[in-house]
Amino acid sequence: MGLLSGLLGNASGIDVGEAERELGRILLPGEEVHRAYRVVRDLFIFTEKRLVLVDRQGMTGKKVAFMSIPYKSIRLFSVESAGTFDLDSELKIWIAGMPLPIQRQFPRGETIYEVQLALAHYVTE
Repeated sequence: MGLLSGLLGNASGIDVGEAERELGRILLPGEEVHRAYRVVRDLFIFTEKRLVLVDRQGMTGKKVAFMSIPYKSIRLFSVESAGTFDLDSELKIWIAGMPLPIQRQFPRGETIYEVQLALAHYVTE
């Protein structure tokens, strides 16, 4: 992904090895990353066991929040496409025991549909 693409917020798939390095000590022994997507500085990482959301915070991005969501906890998810005057698409994920969904914005494009397909694959297994 080029610098301009990243600054504009374009999402893209990333290499599984790069995603595994980003997770560092977060992965369980033997846990493998199957798919990974970057939206600016944040990551959506799919392993065989869970979805990991990586949220880089602050100006430098040194502070990082990891949210681990077991697939069996995902109750519902939805995608809202970008409209004529709306530049962003939105992904919502409802988790068991949480009253409000997790929401993430995606730039106009196809990556939100790739993430939705990955969610559908892992949640229905």
